[in-house]
Amino acid sequence: MLKRILLSLVLLLVTAYLCIAVTVFNRKPANQVCRDMELIIKDTVYAGFVTKDEVAGILQKKGIYPVGKKMERIQTKTLERELDKHPLIDETECYKTPSGKLCVEVKQRIPILRIMSNNGENYYVDNKGTIMPPEAKCVARRTIVTGNVEKSFAMRDLYKFGVFLQNNPFWDAQIEQIHVLPSKDIELVPRVGDHIVYLGKLEHFEDKLDRLKTFYGKALNEVGWNKYSRISLEFSNQIICTKHQ
Repeated sequence: MLKRILLSLVLLLVTAYLCIAVTVFNRKPANQVCRDMELIIKDTVYAGFVTKDEVAGILQKKGIYPVGKKMERIQTKTLERELDKHPLIDETECYKTPSGKLCVEVKQRIPILRIMSNNGENYYVDNKGTIMPPEAKCVARRTIVTGNVEKSFAMRDLYKFGVFLQNNPFWDAQIEQIHVLPSKDIELVPRVGDHIVYLGKLEHFEDKLDRLKTFYGKALNEVGWNKYSRISLEFSNQIICTKHQ
């Protein structure tokens, strides 16, 4: 019985200590002032167009720049809403640290295709199928799309193909250009090999490219990558090749 009473007292004291410690450690100094703003930019492998100076400029213009202000008066949700209005920012998260610093984590929009249409339109499509302005500066090379490209087609269909390329290193490295014909059929210009790949409609493009990859490995490695001028994947279960004249 005595051991149980002692054990209960010890547990009670430990619990009380933990409650007091959490309260003390989380207590913010009265009138604490924000001493710095730390900017963490994500997705810099694919995009690098948002800088600390630009973020600071946005907040200063809106009169909500945090440095020098009392921490208790800084509304992180307000900062997030303003930064999320930036056309090249996908999502922002702001939080305060006990040391008096405000951290801003910026998730950039990721361009996956560069559209240069016959109608003169010039823009990027991101990995969510939305349009980005052409002044966005990409760190990584993006596949160029030319030809008869309507924005609706780029946002609805081409972006899915762009996401596939981004997630498949082999095809992302191999396909240099996508050309859209008036019929919405697709031609691909590869980086390796002197040929054009006629994909046809975008439907079932993964199966078509699987067949092409197998053909590359079994045929072109034997006969040479420059033997054919055109490789058609339009029809299922077959590949039609046209030799150079």
